[in-house]
Amino acid sequence: MNEDHVPARRRLWLYLLGALVIAFLVIPVLIVIPISFSNSTLLEFPPRGYSLRWYRALLGSVEWRDAAWMSLKIAVLTTVVATPMGTAAAYGLHRGGFRFTGVLRMLVLAPLLVPVILTAIGIFYLYALLGLNNTIIGLVLAHAMLALPFVVVSVGAGLRSYDMAQERVARSLGATWFRAFRAITLPQIRLPVLSGALLAFISSFDEVIVSFFISGGEYSTLPRRMFNALRDQIEPTIAAISTILIVLSVGTVVVLEMTRRPARRE
Repeated sequence: MNEDHVPARRRLWLYLLGALVIAFLVIPVLIVIPISFSNSTLLEFPPRGYSLRWYRALLGSVEWRDAAWMSLKIAVLTTVVATPMGTAAAYGLHRGGFRFTGVLRMLVLAPLLVPVILTAIGIFYLYALLGLNNTIIGLVLAHAMLALPFVVVSVGAGLRSYDMAQERVARSLGATWFRAFRAITLPQIRLPVLSGALLAFISSFDEVIVSFFISGGEYSTLPRRMFNALRDQIEPTIAAISTILIVLSVGTVVVLEMTRRPARRE
């Protein structure tokens, strides 16, 4: 008997643990989606009847549309800012060749390690001094800082499987550094860059804590508007928006998986 082979019955506990973790993550989603189609004016599960009234109310609300448009605009701008910055940072960290590379890597990834509430408080007081609270520029810069690590991790993983000798050959033949990167390296890491961009978009679109501190009024994002709605009035419109965000998040994961499959075949 092969010692490396573990019988399925001995791995049963692992399967059960995995099933429990998946159920813990999925069951709240399965509860929110039916509530969004409820015809009741309250959040109740299971719904007594089904209707599209809350989706119609969502589409007919100027406040919700404005908040969704603001979140979409901020997320797109954040992606535009964070993707090239994160790609450049990942490339520089991968090439190394200088002291304190590990320290710089930790600083770049710090937004993933520091509690978001502490980051939000620091950004709020800094923006108060700079006059950037309740501004699009302030929101984009803050969201880009939070999204940057996702791009760095994604692009860094792609660079680890890339042979830098190809770029060195191009530079030895007379290509400038930027031209060698643009013509040789970037096309081969395009899928990790795209994955990082999608993750940056989702992280910005779903960000609520930092947005709660530095935005308000006409600059309120969709997650902040949802938080206020939960505090002031509880109705299934929140569930309808949550369902849309769930579909958006799942769709992003599907797109990421579809972009990775061609890379695996190669």
